[in-house]
Amino acid sequence: MRRIHVGDFKIGDEEKRAVMDVLESGRLSEWQKVREFEQRWASFIGTRYCIATSSGAGALISALTALKYKLGLKAGTKVITTPVTFIATSSAISTVGFEPVYVDIDIDTLAITPEAIEDHLKQVSDTGDYGLIVPVDLMGFPVRIDEINRIAEDHGLAVLEDASQAHGTRYKGHRCGSQALAATFSFYIAHNIQAGEMGACVTSDQEINKLVRKIKAQGRACDCPVCTRHTDDCPGLRKQQDADIEYDPRFSHDILGYNFKTMEFQAALASVQLEKAEEIIVKRQQNVRFLNDNLKKYEEILKLPMYSDDISYLAYPLLIKDKNMSRRELQRKLEEQGVETRPLFGCIPTQQPAYGHLKAEYTGKLPNAEYVGRYAFYIGCHQYLTEDDLKYIVTAFEKVLG
Repeated sequence: MRRIHVGDFKIGDEEKRAVMDVLESGRLSEWQKVREFEQRWASFIGTRYCIATSSGAGALISALTALKYKLGLKAGTKVITTPVTFIATSSAISTVGFEPVYVDIDIDTLAITPEAIEDHLKQVSDTGDYGLIVPVDLMGFPVRIDEINRIAEDHGLAVLEDASQAHGTRYKGHRCGSQALAATFSFYIAHNIQAGEMGACVTSDQEINKLVRKIKAQGRACDCPVCTRHTDDCPGLRKQQDADIEYDPRFSHDILGYNFKTMEFQAALASVQLEKAEEIIVKRQQNVRFLNDNLKKYEEILKLPMYSDDISYLAYPLLIKDKNMSRRELQRKLEEQGVETRPLFGCIPTQQPAYGHLKAEYTGKLPNAEYVGRYAFYIGCHQYLTEDDLKYIVTAFEKVLG
């Protein structure tokens, strides 16, 4: 039986050559391939800086920690974010010592809205303990970042955009991740630009760039994108000349950080993928269009994803309209036909066990998020699907739904 996966990664000759280049260089940890990717990704997104990390979660934690230092945010600072996304966004907020605060989502874009953020802030008597807004571009659908930025500015907040699932998506002519103070990406195996495991933080703020570079490397004093220690231009060595004790910036730490450095392999693979970015985006769009055209006869049963030439689709999300229909049963039947499925994450404060302590506080207050968390799922729309694969998916739905 044919098996249609949610995601895939084909290792071709270009990918093999990229990996062999790393092996032959003798440098496996961060070096030229990482720096090359950082420069190219910053250019692709439209920011001044990019800092590669070992994962999307590492990028989030590093960026949140950098904002903590830059803005002087205290432990317990409240962060407005989405209740429907992969748990990494919320867990990063909690890991840094902040408190996630959830507002409801829009059914069409699966994202928090400026209206929901504004309504929440109006209900708060004192917003002094709020510091950040962290919207997520889920499944590739962009948030209304310009309006969110305006609200943040009005209330003295900063915006960190989690664009992990929106590689190349445009909103009003700008790529996701380019308009917030900082943004993060994930290059997980099933994402549009793939590296197996890797992440990145992008920003046009020089201070954030330097802080993230330090934080992802255990907070060490080095923050140069390219090491110049072997030359006379190393700022750390110049500082050493005036120090009372021996000073080596690689082993001197002026802030606390983590080990979120990545490897040359991931950056090399991601760079190969980036060369194909436009082709990948267009192919996924074509697949979404095909599925929409051929599944529209089920629109009374399923809400199909909205289509736009500006969206770089991570997957093909579907929402069951009939509350009497079991998502688990529908997924089971599709899996029996060979179509792999995934539930759409769940409403974090009410449906994720790790945040069960918030269930009583949020139950009934996030109706859209709770509905999506119970009735939404997704299938693949990735660039490796053939026309026969797409027709097979349509036939599977016909067999299951009649």
